[in-house]
Amino acid sequence: MPSKEELNIVKVYAHKGDSLTLYVHNKNPILFELERKLYPTVYTLWRFPDLLPAFGTWPPVLEKMAGGADLMLPGVVLPSTGLPGVEQGRLCAVTLVGNRAPVAIGVATVSTREMLASGMKGKGFNILHTYKDQLWASGDKSGPPVIAPLETEASPEEDDEQHSPDLMLDTHESETQMKNLCLTDVAADKNRESEDIAVEEGIETTKDSENISPQEAMDVLLNQCFFQALKYKVKKSDLPLLTSSFLRNYLFSCCPEGEQVDIKKSSYKKLSKFLQVMQQRKILQVKELTKGVESIVEVDWKHPDIRSFAAPVSEPTASSENIDVGTEDFYQPPEIISLYGISAKMMPLFQESGQKKGNLLSQNDVRSMIISYVKKNELVHPENKNFVTVNPVICDCLLDKSEQHDITLLKWDDLVTRCLERMQHSHQVTFPGSSPVIRKGNIEPIDINVAQRASNKKVTMIKNLELYGLDPQSFASLLQQKVQASATCTPLPGAKDRVQVQIQGNQLPHIGRLLLDHFKIPRKYVNGLDLSTKSSKKK
Repeated sequence: MPSKEELNIVKVYAHKGDSLTLYVHNKNPILFELERKLYPTVYTLWRFPDLLPAFGTWPPVLEKMAGGADLMLPGVVLPSTGLPGVEQGRLCAVTLVGNRAPVAIGVATVSTREMLASGMKGKGFNILHTYKDQLWASGDKSGPPVIAPLETEASPEEDDEQHSPDLMLDTHESETQMKNLCLTDVAADKNRESEDIAVEEGIETTKDSENISPQEAMDVLLNQCFFQALKYKVKKSDLPLLTSSFLRNYLFSCCPEGEQVDIKKSSYKKLSKFLQVMQQRKILQVKELTKGVESIVEVDWKHPDIRSFAAPVSEPTASSENIDVGTEDFYQPPEIISLYGISAKMMPLFQESGQKKGNLLSQNDVRSMIISYVKKNELVHPENKNFVTVNPVICDCLLDKSEQHDITLLKWDDLVTRCLERMQHSHQVTFPGSSPVIRKGNIEPIDINVAQRASNKKVTMIKNLELYGLDPQSFASLLQQKVQASATCTPLPGAKDRVQVQIQGNQLPHIGRLLLDHFKIPRKYVNGLDLSTKSSKKK
């Protein structure tokens, strides 16, 4: 900053009530402070485009981010040079294809390694600020400059002729097509590399290896890791084993150094399809013990394919430590989204938005549609804009019979809260590398309870781990190693094909650290941790 120029400090409030401090120079906000952390605006990043590690996306995705959406991994373009290496929580910039000028900033929800391990599925970045949002609009509203990429990249016009990025935002299939377009570019570049480089990457080459396609190479790697995991890592006591746990804790850990299994790049495309093929070959048996969650229930270790498999010399054999390392490196908590179904009684509020009975909406969708309805029908109170006038439709949909003659105005928050309470609750769970699963009602939290047994001995019980992709047997083994106490898995009373973990003693503090800090399960999905606080207060 030049010494004689002014730097104004402005305090503003976001729509959620968060307090922000803006640092304004020449009428443009150059920095903003949120929760004692400084973040650059797009105006600053246009002058210093290499200030943050940058991830590319398509222009239609920017419109969604400017509307309040976060950046999902299927919308991230994979360049031929690879993704920047970042850790979880790192501040990053978002650019558009063909232009190095950042158009958004956000915090990475996972590391680059975890992005690739998930097959580029799930949420990638929590977006804080974008070009064309209200913070940008408080400046001179100038557009981003055109800054050429540092290295040659594929022409976006050529890509658009093959895959329209607009479709990527409409359907899941189009997201896959867009991601496969990027992966094809990477694979084509790899295929053109010399035989020596292929060997360094861990791909076995022969005289005819130049003709092997990237898809066939990935099939070979996937089969190698699969059979190595079954022969050297999975034990009979581990069964039944969640397929997601098998992928993270066993299969991924068998991957040679410098390589990464990406099922999307294989001919199978999905883990479920690959396991179905293996089941047809009678190598293993997969069953859906819990609705929407598959488990490996049986493995034929005498199968000729398993018995004849020999692990590469460089790969270590299985040990209990390997399982723990795999769990630490590859587990990602599922993405859980609350959904709200439109009932027949609530239909009048959503008809103008083109919705139908039974449609599922997110909380943000419900809020925006309610705001749109109120503004379209001119229901904002003329004297106090914090209140909404109750018309006959709102009266029938949101008010109880005893309130209909007394309430004529509602606050905005009360209006949205009443609406959400009267809708049909559902939730969507998305495990990394798997398709989203929608279930009715709210998801059951992980429940922790301390019970007293004979001779004043205590035992801690944990249930519902399967709903969050945690294998109870692996969790019990890891917990047992950390606290040096006996842990077992027993059938959960009243729930078919579900188990609970029991461990001796009151282990609430250790379990809390393991779930919240180690596995990154959000606090709101864990019940019973407050028991340790209450017991310490009593003492």
